[in-house]
Amino acid sequence: MGFFRVGIFGFGGGPSSIPLVHKEVVEHYKWMSDEEFSDVLALGNAMPGPIATKMAGYIGYRVGGVLGMINAVFATTFPSVIAMIVMLMALNAYRDVAWVNGMSQAVVPVVGVLLAVLTWDFVKKSKTAFGWGVAIALIIGSFVLLEIAGLHPAILILGILLYALIFGGKRGAKK
Repeated sequence: MGFFRVGIFGFGGGPSSIPLVHKEVVEHYKWMSDEEFSDVLALGNAMPGPIATKMAGYIGYRVGGVLGMINAVFATTFPSVIAMIVMLMALNAYRDVAWVNGMSQAVVPVVGVLLAVLTWDFVKKSKTAFGWGVAIALIIGSFVLLEIAGLHPAILILGILLYALIFGGKRGAKK
């Protein structure tokens, strides 16, 4: 049921559904911890394809095996497919009506707030794990590499995962 809700309410694409997946998986059903969710999110972002579907597949498999994976992927994608068909038919029929344009534009700031809340949660977790200095350095460094240098996010994530794999056990987390 959790991924079905994500499939129904995950407007704006995969990234906007991540806070919904987090709420269902970590907070509501407690299938995994925040740290495990962060790992799944990082790996899902490093792989090709829609993030919500990849996360649903992995989490479904982890919770219920192959049938859980099939159920989670179906529950995530089916509502979107049906909603897309219905909404595109409606938008096409009423595309010149002002409230239809307003409705589609009003979703954008809501998705932005959802992503900002999730981002702030990740910043707080980074601060807990590394302290403010390292967390801020990672945030600024990631921003510079992604936005200014144009580095692909998968390369950055792979680099951070390799760094953690090589040096992660050599130093304790600051609290």
